[in-house]
This record gives sequence, C-alpha cells and structure tokens, in this order.
Amino acid sequence: MFCVLRNLRKTTHSSAILSRNYLKTKVPRMTTTEPITIDLDKLRLSVSEQGDVLKALKEQNASADDIKKGTAELKTRKKNLEDAKFAASKGDWDIDRKKLEDLVKRRFIYGLAFSIYGGVAGLYDFGPVGCAIKSNIINEWKSHFILEESMLEIETSMLTPAPVLKNSGHVDRFADFMAKDVNTGECLRADHLLKAHLEKLSEEDDCHFDKYKEYKNVIAQMDNYGQEELTELFEKYQVKNPRNGNAVSDPVPFNLMFATPIGPSAANTPGFLRPETAQGIFVNFKKLLDFNNGKLPFAAAQIGSSFRNEISPRSGLLRVREFTMAEIEHFIDPNDKNTSKFEKVKDLELMLFSKTEQTSGGSAKAVKLGDAVASGMIANNVLGYFIGRIYLFLTKIGAHPSKIRFRQHMDNEMAHYACDCWDAEMKTSYGWIECVGCADRSCYDLTQHWKGTGVKMVAEKDLATPMQKEILEIQPNKAALGKQYKGDAKVIFMHLEAMSDCDKQEVQQSLEENGFYELKVAGKGEVYKLTKDVISVEKKMKTCHTDEFIPSVIEPSFGIGRIMYAVLEHVFKIRPEDDQKRYLSLPPAVAPYKCSILCISAKPEFEPFLEQIFENMRRLNVSFKFDSGKTSIGKKYARTDEIGIPFGITLDMDTFGQKPHSVTLRDRDSRKQVRINVDEVAQVVCDLSMKNCTWTDVLDKFPEFSSNAGDSDTEMKQ
Repeated sequence: MFCVLRNLRKTTHSSAILSRNYLKTKVPRMTTTEPITIDLDKLRLSVSEQGDVLKALKEQNASADDIKKGTAELKTRKKNLEDAKFAASKGDWDIDRKKLEDLVKRRFIYGLAFSIYGGVAGLYDFGPVGCAIKSNIINEWKSHFILEESMLEIETSMLTPAPVLKNSGHVDRFADFMAKDVNTGECLRADHLLKAHLEKLSEEDDCHFDKYKEYKNVIAQMDNYGQEELTELFEKYQVKNPRNGNAVSDPVPFNLMFATPIGPSAANTPGFLRPETAQGIFVNFKKLLDFNNGKLPFAAAQIGSSFRNEISPRSGLLRVREFTMAEIEHFIDPNDKNTSKFEKVKDLELMLFSKTEQTSGGSAKAVKLGDAVASGMIANNVLGYFIGRIYLFLTKIGAHPSKIRFRQHMDNEMAHYACDCWDAEMKTSYGWIECVGCADRSCYDLTQHWKGTGVKMVAEKDLATPMQKEILEIQPNKAALGKQYKGDAKVIFMHLEAMSDCDKQEVQQSLEENGFYELKVAGKGEVYKLTKDVISVEKKMKTCHTDEFIPSVIEPSFGIGRIMYAVLEHVFKIRPEDDQKRYLSLPPAVAPYKCSILCISAKPEFEPFLEQIFENMRRLNVSFKFDSGKTSIGKKYARTDEIGIPFGITLDMDTFGQKPHSVTLRDRDSRKQVRINVDEVAQVVCDLSMKNCTWTDVLDKFPEFSSNAGDSDTEMKQ
C-alpha cells in the first residue's frame, strides 16, 4: 500500500503505476465451490489498501478512466469480502438455525416458559422429547463419569445460606456489569452491548482496516475489562442501545444471584438460590472423606438446578436464568497431581487453543494430550485426563469431533487461585460456545470454608518414616474466655482449634506486636479481640506419623442445556431430495426413544403382533413410540425421524399374511430396511441401542427389504 502511495506522489504517470499495482493484488472472487479457508483479515486489508489507492488517485487528479478502474476494483474487493463473510457466517457445516428452531418449537422439544402469559425471558420448559433427550444425556454423563470413575454422587439443597456464598466469594464477586437505556430503563449487559456495538462498526463499509483491528482487539479483551475500563470504552465509542439508538448509562455491577430469606420473618437466615452446585460438595468434604475411609484421591459429583439472574438472557438455551449443571470435584494431594489413568487418553489428539496462541493471534492446534502435558501446556496429567474424558463424553452423545475445541484461560481472566483452566467449546451458529469448564482450583474453596466456619478441611497421608516437627499450639484460658465471652466462647474455642499453622503464626505475631489478636468469625459476622490474658502461643516438638494438607481440586463443570443445544445443531440434517424432510441424527444413547413402531394399516389383525412386540420391548427396557395416526407410512417415517428416533419397526401385510411372522426394521440415517421375525426384533433393537452390534452387522445377518412405498407418502390402507 505504502509503495503505491509513494509512487503516486513521485510520478505523473499515475495511470500506468495504478494498473501495475492494483492488478497484481487482485483477490479472486469467491465461488460457492471453494472451501471456506479465506482469511477475512487479508480481504479486509485488501479493501483498505484499494480504498487508499483510490483516494490517492483522486488527490492526484488522475484520469476519469483510472478512477473508474480503481472504483471497479474496490467494488470487486468489497464483494469478495462480503461473499467470504457470508460463507464464514455459515461456518464449516450447513446449518439453518431457523429451520432447527422451527422443528424445536413445532415438536415441543423445548419452549419459552409460561408462554400463554407472554413468556419469561431466560426460563424454558422441556416437552416430552426434550425431557427425554436431556434425561438421556444426564444418564450417559452418570455412566461415563460417576460409574466408570467410581465417584460419590450427592444431592444438596438449592437454597444456600448467605454465609456459605460470602465465604466462597460469590456475594462479593459473582456479578456482571449492567447498563440501562436512559429513556426506556431497559437493562443491558455491558460487555455484550459493547461487543455488539463494535461488531456493527467493524462491518460498516467505510471502516478502515486499522479501525477494524482496533475494534477486534477490544472485543478479544472483553472478559478482562472492569467497571472503569468499560466506562471509558463506552464513552470512547459512544455506545448506544442497538434497538433504538438511545443513550445508555455507565456500567454498574449487578450481582447475578437470586436472593431470598430462608424463613418467614426478617430475623431468619438470609440466603440465595445456588448459582452452582459445587459449594454443596465443598461444605460436605469432611463427610465425603470419611465415607471414602479418609483416602485420597476421590471425586464427588452432583447434578441439579442452578440459578443466575442474567441481565439479558438470549440465544435460547445458551444464556438462561435456571439451568441444569453437572459438576465434579476431584480431590487430590496438591503435591501429587498425577494419575495412572492418563495412559488411557494420552494419545487423543484434540484441538487445543492455548493462551500462547491466543496472545499471538494464532488458532487452535491439533495436539496429543500426552504432548500437551509433557510440554507444560496443560498443568498436570489429572487435568489432562479429565480434558480427554470430557472430549470422549461429548462425542459419545453426538457432538461432532471437528466442532469441539479446548480453549485455555488467559492469565488475566483466570481466577487468582486457579492453577490452570480450560473450556470445552462447541461450535454452533452462534459461534464457539463454552459448554464445559475444567479447572485446577487449587485448595481455594476448602480453605475459604475452613476460615469461615473453623471446621478443618484437611486430609491426611501416612509418612514413610515418622518425623520430628516443630509446631505451634494455641493455649486458650478457658475460664477467662468463658467469663468474657460467655455463649460465644464455644465458637472461639472451635476456631482456635481449627487454625492452620499459618494462622497460628499470625496469632503469635499479633500478640507479640500488639498485645492482642482479632479473631474474625465470618459466619457470625463478629470480630473478637483476644488479649494475652485469654490466649497464648507455645512452640512444641511433635513426632508426626501423618502429614495434614488441604486437598487441591480439579473441577469439570458441565452446562447440560448448552451441551444439549450444541448437540442438536451438530445432528440436525435435511434430506437432500426434500428440504421439508428434516431430522435429528441423534445417537441411540441420547435419542428420546430407541424405536418407533408403525403399522402399514389399521387392520385388527395387527393387534396380537403389536402386543407381543410391546411386551418384548418393555421386558428389555427399550423405550419406543407407537404412532397410530391415520396417515401415509412415509409421513410417519418423517415425523419419527425429525425427533431423532434411530430405528423403526413396521408391521405390514406380510406380518400376518406369511409365516414365520415378520416385520421390517428401518435405520433412520440410511433409510435401509431389513426383514426380521417378530419374536427377534426387540432383541435386535436392544442390541443396537446398547452398541452390542452395528447396523452393518444387522444388514449382514438379515435379508434387506425394499418397498415401492419406502419413505414415500403412499396413503395408509384402511
């Protein structure tokens, strides 16, 4: 670009120079057959360069013919950019979100809650199909993690007392920034508002490439901005409400938890609906450790509802106010973050988007987990093991492998206590969506609850040889404490006994320097001033046979609704011969029903065979849907396909007309059919659903069946 401008300034032969330069840098026009690998930044740069060339031509009073050619070239480059942006917006798979949303709504997979009252944003109801799919995803999750990993499953209260969430940090820090429309009062999430505003500016025709890069850089750092930075950016870019162009207020923090009193009067315990299930596991750590015979490592798991008062819910199930979480807390020795199980997943090659690649403007790279751990990209092999297990789970329930990546948190977006954190992101029509978080949370949560309650959150391990250790012991003057603090003395005793070595050192230092120590009891909101006449600190030598430590925690956290939506996009298909034939290619494990049962007609002769098949299916615990509608068999196939039923049993005239009595079994994806005896078909469907055999095995074993009716709309015979 700069070479072109210098030439234009130095010579009067602008026409010749222009021809040489802009023709050399022409960008080929996009075609529908080209793979979507075009670098949009290069195309935007080419548009900016040609815009500068055209501007210089006009400044140099170039000929009308040259300006005309330059203008035509600029239009061509803009068209190339628009074509590329449209292709990129479709992603690397053909998904029409409106058609999927139509299917979801029409078949009541899920829908806006309280819709007859106008609906409530961020709240959704699941219909029979959606409920079954969600339940099957949860069942697969339990099998994949709880059963295979021998985890301890618990269920804890959704109502959480305020002190619990105060100590965990949620009361002070669990917030998003909100801005208000100054005219309508509409509440908008500040980071989303700024992002949408900058994306709109970056797509304008007159947006220079330098400005485009500036906007994209701001968007890339969006998670890092606090209130002050957001306020400055709002002012700099003159952010408005995109719905109406109204001015908006400066961003302010908004806590996302739903507050509620626990009890009928103001004197009762303040509380919140839990924003996550994890804290219920942490507060029960000692009981779980005892249940596991005091041994580490072990993992606890919980599945249940969580609540977040989102400022501006949007994008269907991706940002809601009530949702299902499945969380695992894997407790380990902080000095031994290794597992032999890593051998099972070390050769998995995953798309890893490291913080180094993000910082340098790179992209996700295919890396073997073993190499990622060995190089230090992933902090330890326990974290690496769970990343591998997460990937295997997502692919098992229908996620497309090419649409899964793991993005590492940047240093400045990671919690101060975390050692490493990766998000499993799934690609959708909304972009890359975080569906699972996998973090090494160190010992933060257990430490916080220990400090807040005085209950020691520690584990022990046997030492190979006993060791002499200098310890500090706090000696309370129980009589003096009881006299001075009366009923609170018991709480003080408990907190003093539970103090860590660091806490005891702090007490000793404070007594020596100030003559007193201030004991803060978070749960009661009290501060007790303990003087030298009520407590003292003594040094002692002790022979230790065990070593106490606060366990570290590896936490995989799953958003079930987000996973379900992403999977629905990944498995949504359209028959090539008919745009109206849409279906969900769900794996049998998560399909709402394993099989449909259809009749070619309503003849009463089918009844005994139906009863036999029903009984066999129930005996084998195979879910099925019987379609008794009076319509064509082709339409019946289509409506069972679109809710993801993988197999279909059809009773036709040969079922009762010939012996041995038989039915057809149809595969949803290939639409191929085989003929199977009535008394065998239930077991075959069961084996297919349990992955004891494949459809190819079935085709090899049973005679293939073809019919003129097939999947057509031939009317059902009466």
